[in-house]
Amino acid sequence: MSENPSAVIVISSHVVRGSVGNRAAVFALETLGFPVWALPTVVLPWHPGHGRSTRMVFPEEEFEKVIDDLIAAPWIGEVKAVLTGYFGHPGQPKAVARLIRALRQKNPDVMYVCDPVMGDLGGLYIPLPTAEAIRDELIPLASLATPNRYELAWLSGAALETNAAIMDAAVALGPARMLVTSAVPMMTGGTGNLYLTGKLALLAEHRLIDNPPNGLGDLLAAVFLARLLSGMDEEKSLQMATASVYEVLARTAKRGGDELALETDASSLATPMAMVQLRRLIHPLQNVRR
Repeated sequence: MSENPSAVIVISSHVVRGSVGNRAAVFALETLGFPVWALPTVVLPWHPGHGRSTRMVFPEEEFEKVIDDLIAAPWIGEVKAVLTGYFGHPGQPKAVARLIRALRQKNPDVMYVCDPVMGDLGGLYIPLPTAEAIRDELIPLASLATPNRYELAWLSGAALETNAAIMDAAVALGPARMLVTSAVPMMTGGTGNLYLTGKLALLAEHRLIDNPPNGLGDLLAAVFLARLLSGMDEEKSLQMATASVYEVLARTAKRGGDELALETDASSLATPMAMVQLRRLIHPLQNVRR
């Protein structure tokens, strides 16, 4: 990595207790050597999955003003990437889209990673207008999108029961690169992350751990982004990021923790030792090219 690493703007939820949203992403990026500008979209005492939690959302007008300040910041040239996650209302994705377009006017190479935090196996857990704003405003701007399989199914309007279907949906949705979590495993008792580009179709698999704590998607998006920004090739970035997240999860499960203990497991982010099975899949455009 260079002596002056690229700064990353991270825009997602903030919890007082726990390691989800910005708490996970900022820690991971800073641990791996990247300065972070962190903007919360909502503030909560803890993840709502733990029980009742008061939700504080910034007024839309105030959020817009902060975006204006970022666009006009004298240090904006430091920013080489933006990572977004959970949004508190539909106006926020629209404001962030404006930020990304402004950044790219100054530097067309700014990387934007859209983690469309909107749902899981049970369906959407954010209001429909917010999900639609993420789909319509941010997905078209993404250099890389990192949905889970169920979010991709909602975004594409298709049932995704096979990895072939996942890849077809990823191609149709549009971002040049997509990392899909909760992909269909090929190993018994496993789970996988499917990474698709115009050339690569890779599946990184590891053992499935039941009842995982929240924050794994936030962590994966941040670690994968950090590896890419460091200049690591995509295949190695996928292997390393998947190994890091799995290792943190396995250690958390062994301790019986209800939150990812990133401060304890920082070494897993920098130098993971977990084994990850990497497979090359048949690319959905392979037959088209022939």
